[in-house]
Amino acid sequence: MFDIRFDTQGDVLLYGRLDAVSAPVAREFLDELDRSCRLDFRELDYVASAGLGVLVLTQRRLSESGHALTLANMNPHLRDVFDLAGFASIFAMETCGV
Repeated sequence: MFDIRFDTQGDVLLYGRLDAVSAPVAREFLDELDRSCRLDFRELDYVASAGLGVLVLTQRRLSESGHALTLANMNPHLRDVFDLAGFASIFAMETCGV
């Protein structure tokens, strides 16, 4: 199961598994972003390559207009995935709050 939505502060909250099945839902939501935004991974359990692709595409699109994504509250496993994929140089990442 996957869900994505804004919280009351305007952060994007991700829940569940961001995989090949849920990537189109995430992409549709993130394609509407037109400003810098913080993605809260606190409730995200898993991210697959399809989900990583959606995040990279969104980051590239936003960076063309001077905006960016900040990734926050990643669990250690997700942080390892992003580090091993070399995404630390692509995304701003906040220290894990989990």
